[in-house]
Amino acid sequence: MVVDDHPMWREGVARDLTEAGHLVVATSGEGRQAVRVAAAARPDVVVLDLQLPDISGVEVIHGLRAALPEVRILMLSASGEHQHVLDAVKAGATGYLVKSAAPAEFLDAVRRTAAGETVFTPGLAGLVLGEYRRLAAVPSGGGAGASETAGGVAPRLTDRETEVLRLVAKGLSYKQIAERLGVSHRTVQNHVQNTLGKLQLHNRVELTRYAIEQGLDG
Repeated sequence: MVVDDHPMWREGVARDLTEAGHLVVATSGEGRQAVRVAAAARPDVVVLDLQLPDISGVEVIHGLRAALPEVRILMLSASGEHQHVLDAVKAGATGYLVKSAAPAEFLDAVRRTAAGETVFTPGLAGLVLGEYRRLAAVPSGGGAGASETAGGVAPRLTDRETEVLRLVAKGLSYKQIAERLGVSHRTVQNHVQNTLGKLQLHNRVELTRYAIEQGLDG
């Protein structure tokens, strides 16, 4: 699904996606409408602009995540402001790409987002990791630790799951992790999905923060 308030840009992005073999189930130029349409169309990936005429992209992210918890959201914005990036990621965006990206880079980002990876314009991944390291250093206020599930029991990860988690925290892509470990891309995906389930997390962004909180990024 493509959400952007500029008709020519929205239609162009949708056309590029269709020509690349993706099924565009819906488009929208307004935030509130996008949330309503997405709830019915149930897209796997939403390509979302940050600036919309009625509500902000961050508000749209919250609405999309509430309606479709498993949806993956790739921000495609003209803004590369650090605060905009952090706000979007904290709200639940899976990745963030600036509109100056080349078409091939954008299509690759969509494919990787659909596969469950986090994708950022070069230079922004380090910004997000740095912010999560900063947050991990702040006391949580005495609540349940991040190493515990909602039930209060620490999850048990296999050695390979922990190894993959460590590489995720370092910012490596699934392809890089697969090459590092000598396994297939699909095997890495399976390990990540199993780890997400055990930790009761929803996406790789949350997984990265968990890994940093556990000191696995060293």
